[in-house]
Amino acid sequence: MLATCIIQPIDMVKVRIQLGAKGSPLAVGAEIVRKDGVGALYKGLSAGLLRQATYTTTRLGIFNMMSEELKARNNGQNLPLWQKAVAGLSAGGIGALVGSPADLTLIRMQADATLPVEQRRNYKGVADAFIRIVKEDGVGGLFRGAAPTVVRAMSLNMGMLASNDQAKEAIEAAGFPKGGTVSVLGGATIAGFIASAFSLPFDFIKTRLQKMTPNPDGTMPYKGPIDCALQTLKNEGPLKFYTGFPTYCIRIAPHVVFTLVFMDALPKVQKNFGL
Repeated sequence: MLATCIIQPIDMVKVRIQLGAKGSPLAVGAEIVRKDGVGALYKGLSAGLLRQATYTTTRLGIFNMMSEELKARNNGQNLPLWQKAVAGLSAGGIGALVGSPADLTLIRMQADATLPVEQRRNYKGVADAFIRIVKEDGVGGLFRGAAPTVVRAMSLNMGMLASNDQAKEAIEAAGFPKGGTVSVLGGATIAGFIASAFSLPFDFIKTRLQKMTPNPDGTMPYKGPIDCALQTLKNEGPLKFYTGFPTYCIRIAPHVVFTLVFMDALPKVQKNFGL
């Protein structure tokens, strides 16, 4: 949640670029501030914090539990990369399913200003968004786009958590202190880039599905994630999936770094208070 408070404005710019905003990330951010004020950069923060409290709590907790269990079965030795990848995939998928409703409300709140005035949802906050989505679309509406959300999270977590552990072990094997600043920051930085590259295509599809509104005839633009991927590939080409990659990387990589650094620091802080 601390990482999200720092990164939220970059996330807003990333979503706007994926939804068609033109110009550099700085130009898009400046346009948002010019039209709607600085507060618009934090649109959807309540949903973003709820998403982290559900999704990230679940994925990091499950990954740590699985890693400890696998290490115990491996006689305390470092895990091979494939076991870390499996733990990351599993934790990401379960966490994303838990956090999918909050993720949906976050995307809708961030994308609202890009819609025509008559189509805007104008949610008052995350609670209002939840209530209206359930009222208008049923409980299942909270899980629209859940499939690509889960797949995106699995790819991101595999890239983030497995590469972070692997990178830290490599850095420590090179002679740097275990758990030191170099290994923590170095591992987190490498993990941030790899997580970005692995997950952006799935994030692109997820964003399009969660933002879509019905066509004039009442049908939806995409039937599902595969249809969205195929239409995008056919009509716009494979590089479209990496729209906004620099912004996405600038958004994901620091978020990963802050998250992993805070995750390493919080237990130390807790110990100071006897927890």
